[in-house]
Amino acid sequence: MNLRSILAACGRTAPSQSRLGNILTLLSRAREQAVAGKFEPALDAALRGEIRRSFDEAARDEENFPSTIDPRIRHVQALLKFFGPLTDRRVLDVGCGKGRFARVLRESNPGADIWGLDISEEMLRFVPAGIHALAGSMTELPFADSAFNFVYATESLEHAVEIERAVNEMCRVLEPGGKLFIIDKNAEHWGKLKTPEWEKWFRRKELEKLLARHCREVRSELMSYWDDVAPDGLFLAWYACK
Repeated sequence: MNLRSILAACGRTAPSQSRLGNILTLLSRAREQAVAGKFEPALDAALRGEIRRSFDEAARDEENFPSTIDPRIRHVQALLKFFGPLTDRRVLDVGCGKGRFARVLRESNPGADIWGLDISEEMLRFVPAGIHALAGSMTELPFADSAFNFVYATESLEHAVEIERAVNEMCRVLEPGGKLFIIDKNAEHWGKLKTPEWEKWFRRKELEKLLARHCREVRSELMSYWDDVAPDGLFLAWYACK
């Protein structure tokens, strides 16, 4: 069975011939790199399994892990503004969950080629049609170097465990001149929310330094949910240009 047939069997719209070619090229290059030993397992298998099971279970909790997001929220608007028009551009949502941000991007940019990667296949079942959903790890992205024009991670890097490796991978698959956007929680507010043992929050300079190893421009800011509400310091946003 070919990829077009598989997508149709899963209830997803088959991509155009040109887009199908892009998909096969991406996966073919990634497979070559894997065979060459470029991708070596990073996380302990037991911990990887624990994280996956945790999010498989969370997929049933629509209240706390929703499949949609209000496009007026500042997190969404900041992403849309930073990326700009996405027609004929390739975008990767790293740790996409149910694809709530990818859904908004797709609705705003129907001509974009959007991919969503997540460790949980149960989460990926909720990703809307028109978005390429792929199971995988943030620390071993199954894509070729410079495969994407835009990459983002919203509240997912905190679950990567090996943070430096995850940042390196996101920068690796981003093309020169491409943009990377990250939203996550501020380490200065650690303890404000209940978290699993593996979760990590970040200080502004911490991620800025990691991003600066690969990107020529890096900045960050405190992020609020709404434009008319001052940030409470819980969320940070990092903007990088490779």
